Amino acid sequence: MMKHILSVLVENKPGVLSRVTGMISRRGFNIGSLTVAPTEDENLSRMTIIVEADDVGFEQITKQLHKLVSVFKISDLTEDDAIERELVLFKVQCSPERRHEIIEIAGVFRANIVDVGKNTLTVEATGTESKLDALEDLFRSYGIRQLTRTGKIAMSRGHDQ
Repeated sequence: MMKHILSVLVENKPGVLSRVTGMISRRGFNIGSLTVAPTEDENLSRMTIIVEADDVGFEQITKQLHKLVSVFKISDLTEDDAIERELVLFKVQCSPERRHEIIEIAGVFRANIVDVGKNTLTVEATGTESKLDALEDLFRSYGIRQLTRTGKIAMSRGHDQ
């Protein structure tokens, strides 16, 4: 099984997300990550879907997606030289005496401190999955009180024809 990255251009209408995800789950595939938001055209949304499937299963998914009326374009970004990013928020446990350590780590990873509590710092970071995993590993030793990740977004590099 391989993780596949799909970029799917769909109608920006109620029920489209449900139809797309329902079609994938009905065929027994798990969606590892899903992001969806409007595009530069207010009538269209772009879905970035991470799904784990073998080649036959992945082909089945793309063929079924093409049959949905609300789907306009499907791009497989798995093998492409794609730009991939994810956003994460960490609420890290820290005493005032150790706050500077977390701020230094955040600086190395080009992350931002977005909130300061009495015994916590909230850090916002964007980057590749591996970068954010490395940052998470470092923060674990301090104690992560809360963590939330957006899921991956991706776009092909250069010009699409």
